Amino acid sequence: MKKRKKLTLLQKRMRTGYLFILPWFVGFLIFYVRSLFMTGQFAFSNLQTIPGEGGYTLTPVGWENFIYAFRVHGSFKQVLTTSVMNMLVDVPLITFFSLFMAMLLNKKFPGRFVIRAIFFLPIILNSGAITAAMELSEQMMSGGISSVSEEIASSAAGAGAVMSIDYFIDLFMSLGIPVKLLDYVVAAVARINDIISASGVQIIIFIAALQSIPGSLYEVAKIEGATGYETFWKITFPMVMPHIITNVVYTIVDSFTESEVVDLAYKTAFTDYNYGLSSVFSLVSTIITCVILVTVCGFISKRTFYYN
Repeated sequence: MKKRKKLTLLQKRMRTGYLFILPWFVGFLIFYVRSLFMTGQFAFSNLQTIPGEGGYTLTPVGWENFIYAFRVHGSFKQVLTTSVMNMLVDVPLITFFSLFMAMLLNKKFPGRFVIRAIFFLPIILNSGAITAAMELSEQMMSGGISSVSEEIASSAAGAGAVMSIDYFIDLFMSLGIPVKLLDYVVAAVARINDIISASGVQIIIFIAALQSIPGSLYEVAKIEGATGYETFWKITFPMVMPHIITNVVYTIVDSFTESEVVDLAYKTAFTDYNYGLSSVFSLVSTIITCVILVTVCGFISKRTFYYN
């Protein structure tokens, strides 16, 4: 009788990982694969609903929907380009902002649990029920508290007119800072509220990563006389690199689901009832997002250190 071969530690960890993702994988096969197939089918067809019966008929039209989306439709290319550019701007900013805040929140200071909760609040407040409640309360307070906020906004606009942002842009350009870098910074500042609101989950993941780093590494670095800068780049950053991949994937997917192209596809399907064109919008944006994911994750994975 042959002895059963014992699994190595790496194989046991791999098996645990497979078991962990098994429920998601089963749900992916049951629900998402069928929807993805139907989206591709709708993209190459003209869908007509059957009144009174609740069904639909498909008429194959080849690449007609794709040609219409890229050559005829008035806003798809612009919306798609804007969504991709916003994604490319937001992902690195959200990732490094989350890492920076996680390093601050990981330190011991009074009230840090409250501060951590404050950074996670935007995730809760972005839920559909909370958003609807806030919109309703805003309507009910119109003419009361909301009038005060309008006065504050108008006064802030007046103050902003005194010192325009163009002044600072011209100042930095005179110092020889590249125009592309300035454009990136300006775009980031314009979206600072979105960046902070989208960083809650990433901050929590980075805090967990920082707390898993062995303290002995920092003790050795301190004994060797390493500076804080050297400690960050030689210990902290390499140790959190696997979690950077996780956060980048999450941020890209989250940015895609909240993008304007998704809203355009939804409106085209359920307002204009053009399911074929809506499927094209969804399919193209999904493919572009997958290409970005594969490219970015492949680039980061080659530079990732895995600590065992």
